Amino acid sequence: MHRITLILILFLFLPDIYIYFVHLVRKTKHRWLLWVYWVPTLLLAAAYVHYLYLGGANALSHNAQAIGILAILTLLLAAPKTLFMLCSLVGMGVRLVFRRCPTTPFTLVGLVLALVSFGNILYGSTEGIRHFQVKEVTYESARLPQGFDGYRIVQLSDIHIGSWKDRETDIERMVNLTNAQEADLIVFTGDLVNQQSHELDGFASILSRLQAPDGVYSILGNHDYGTYYRWANAKEEAENLQRLKDLQQDMGWRLLNNDHTILHHRGDSIALIGVENDGEPPFSQHADLAHATRNTHGMFSILLSHNPTHWRRQVLPESDIDLMLSGHTHAMQMSLFGRSLASLKYPEWSGFYYEGTRALYVNVGIGYVGLPFRFGAWPEITVITLRKS
Repeated sequence: MHRITLILILFLFLPDIYIYFVHLVRKTKHRWLLWVYWVPTLLLAAAYVHYLYLGGANALSHNAQAIGILAILTLLLAAPKTLFMLCSLVGMGVRLVFRRCPTTPFTLVGLVLALVSFGNILYGSTEGIRHFQVKEVTYESARLPQGFDGYRIVQLSDIHIGSWKDRETDIERMVNLTNAQEADLIVFTGDLVNQQSHELDGFASILSRLQAPDGVYSILGNHDYGTYYRWANAKEEAENLQRLKDLQQDMGWRLLNNDHTILHHRGDSIALIGVENDGEPPFSQHADLAHATRNTHGMFSILLSHNPTHWRRQVLPESDIDLMLSGHTHAMQMSLFGRSLASLKYPEWSGFYYEGTRALYVNVGIGYVGLPFRFGAWPEITVITLRKS
């Protein structure tokens, strides 16, 4: 928390210090305006200190919405100023080299970029987080049984239901939009909650309305284990996880915890396999792929595994699974022109990836963590159609 606070305060104050001394002090005669300029930044910094330092061991969990709003306000305040500062610095640098070059064009460009970024952040934090996008994709394989040609699967991932508090109507709309796809099967690839099972209170009845002829299957993601929450003891942590499993069963979802099921369609069958979360450190590694795939070798197989790095680490070298479905990355909740900072951490962060005829699909998720913001990486409902090639 101390590192987070330090970074946020630096992000807030650095552009303000620059703008204050370079632009405001020299151009503003009214001293009271100079004092007023600092009020929003000081209030935000004080709010962060209050929630993160005085909120107890689980401040980020107990004050998730308030801290999320503060993060958006920080972006709205600091990101435009930072862009303006950078353009201004470039102008000053050019002026040092070419002494007759005016700095006004750079200042104007900075103002335009600041306004554009402000608008994008405002949209992403209000409409972007509920801009549900149905994405239609196709996976072809010669190994697919003929009876499954045209079989439709809806994939959902990373709902992070605790972030949707007081927004039940949005989740209802997501459920209705998912059901409207009339898929044969619905799968959920982990991170149903942020930290605690009680986040589902008030939402379980809504999510239980997800329906498909072949059912709704799910797996656990790294957040579902509650490892980011400071529990009083191990027993309390275990009870929280068990309650989450029980709630999913009550919702009519079937958890595939290192297990599989056989799907039958038009006289043919395929294997649907699910493993517990298997992430790169420090994320938890609970997958038992060997146990989950027992008696499925040689069958056309679909694997549900939350973290996409599991594909190259174990799935490709140690199994014959045809298609793996993942989530986890969120595309860092922002994508521009098909690019995302998520690619710096995850080689496979959104969409289809192939190794020969074997494939991985990464869904960028429905919800968000910490920052209530999405732009470009809209909340995704994926419809995967299987085709025999």
